[in-house]
Amino acid sequence: MKALLLREKGHWKAMKIEEVETPKPGPGEILVEIYAVGLNPVDYKTATGGNPNWSYPHILGLDVAGIVAELGEGVIQWKKGDRVVYHGDLTKKGGYAEYTVTTAHTVSRIPDEVTFESAAALPTAGYTAYQSLFRKLPMDQIETILIHGGAGGVGGFAVQLAKNAGKKVISTASSHNHKYVKSLGADYVIDYNEEDVTARVLEITNGRGVDAVVDAVSRQSATDSLDTLAFLGHIVFISGAPDFTKIKPFTKSVSYHEIALGAAHQSGSHKAGQDLGIMGDEMLKLVAEGKVSSMLKEVISLEEVPEALSCLSERHVKGKIVAKIK
Repeated sequence: MKALLLREKGHWKAMKIEEVETPKPGPGEILVEIYAVGLNPVDYKTATGGNPNWSYPHILGLDVAGIVAELGEGVIQWKKGDRVVYHGDLTKKGGYAEYTVTTAHTVSRIPDEVTFESAAALPTAGYTAYQSLFRKLPMDQIETILIHGGAGGVGGFAVQLAKNAGKKVISTASSHNHKYVKSLGADYVIDYNEEDVTARVLEITNGRGVDAVVDAVSRQSATDSLDTLAFLGHIVFISGAPDFTKIKPFTKSVSYHEIALGAAHQSGSHKAGQDLGIMGDEMLKLVAEGKVSSMLKEVISLEEVPEALSCLSERHVKGKIVAKIK
């Protein structure tokens, strides 16, 4: 099969398509013929430092959509030809290829109304946003939520999901992205380059603060966001924990929630892995019903992946990029 190969860590810009052996599914696994694969910042970030579990050449690509080509021993919930999408295991070889292997219990079925390309745009960013809101936060107790980086992948999905759940959504973005983020459902968008985010949030909420924050930007951003929280507020962090000492104990009574989507694969918990598939099913249903956009902005070829990852690394991308394999 053809695959885009990472020959050694740090050299992801030099990846080229080469011929490698097609993998075989083991017990509890399926072989997927890949039709589309999503691009994510985690691809170039992990490729830069490598992973101790990798052998080289390695194949990147976590967000895979395709059809079931072969069943491993014991797999009864899938059949050949089923349309599937999944979030892959970072420690294993990925989807920048014609075929790949994954665990059968972590996979979601793609509805007929959803294309392979739209499905491949979902897992890493979409499931992270979904886990943040519906696995960590008590959404029935939340009225107002601050979601950082609304023009990005996680932020964009979180804005849509929160608005679909009936919440008042405040987001942050550069001024040229304000119209786009509002189109996703944000009620207010704050230019973090030009405005004091905390002061603006407190102004919007009449000094009360927000019930929850979703931060996928940085540890510093998460720390700064603590000042925007109301009493009994929640903060979900994806790119580093805030400095908890900033909040004096027994004052705001803040709850902190770490997100580590891919850790489900390493947890040793079959249930945790299954939940990846469940979140996928729920996200795909929302996309099929037109309630959530996959934010697919560009479809490229496998050969163009290194250049597109470079654009991602420079933070010049709005929405999702997907490589079409078939």
